[in-house]
Amino acid sequence: QVQLVESGGGLVQAGGSLRLSCAASGRMFRSYAMGWFRQAPGKEREFVAAISWSGSSTYYAASVKGRFTISRDNAKNTVYLQMNSLKHEDTAVYYCAARQLPPGPASYEYDYWGQGTQVTVSS
Repeated sequence: QVQLVESGGGLVQAGGSLRLSCAASGRMFRSYAMGWFRQAPGKEREFVAAISWSGSSTYYAASVKGRFTISRDNAKNTVYLQMNSLKHEDTAVYYCAARQLPPGPASYEYDYWGQGTQVTVSS
C-alpha cells in the first residue's frame, strides 16, 4: 500500500514557475514508477510526465516537454514536478500516481493516486 500526498500548487502568473511535490508513505516506494497527471475543468485526466523507479528514464507529454521536469528522491520518498514557463492552459488539478509497471502514460495502469493539488495560471 502506498499513500501519496501532493503539495506545492497555487496561483501563479503566466511565465512563472512552480514546483510540485508528492510525498509517499509506505514501503517499497523505490520499486514504483511515478507519474504526474492533470485534469482541467470539463476535461479528461491527461498524462503529464513519468519517471522510472531509479530516475534514469523520464517521459513527457508533448505539451509540457521542455518546460516541465520530473525528478525523484528515493531517500525522501518524494517525486517532484518542476514547472517553468507556465501557461494559462496548464491550469488544472495535478495528481501524482504510482505503478509497479515501467513508467508510461496510461492512467488505468497506475495503482495508487494522490488527492491532487490545484495549479492556477493567470493570463
